[in-house]
Amino acid sequence: MLLSMLSRKEKLKFLDLAIHMVAVDGEATIYEKRILNIMLAEVGDEIIKEYTFSLSSDLEETIDFFTQAAKPIRNVVLLNLFKISMFDDLYNATEHFFLDNIRRQFKISIAKRKELMSLIYEERDLKEKARRACLSA
Repeated sequence: MLLSMLSRKEKLKFLDLAIHMVAVDGEATIYEKRILNIMLAEVGDEIIKEYTFSLSSDLEETIDFFTQAAKPIRNVVLLNLFKISMFDDLYNATEHFFLDNIRRQFKISIAKRKELMSLIYEERDLKEKARRACLSA
């Protein structure tokens, strides 16, 4: 969601951060791999051609990169990390602590976190509403 706003380097760094997030609680699930592929498709063809899913050696370097980015970029990155974490309907404690650590380092308030999470729930609700409308007689 809104990943097209990111520069080429920000997109690559976002994907790196996303891989770290799905790996934080062990091996990526089928759902997590699926959402990573959706995110990869959203960042664009030029990134798809050069990106390989592999864990970088320095998570802190990636986080530091975004702490220097503009606030809207940090918001987009955190929003999409929330989206990944909620994709499989399991929001586990390890992911929660990982995301909260990133939120704090990005200097994003709890109020903004709530707003971003609300957007994820609204998106999910809209998709479910559309699914029901299409499947009803």
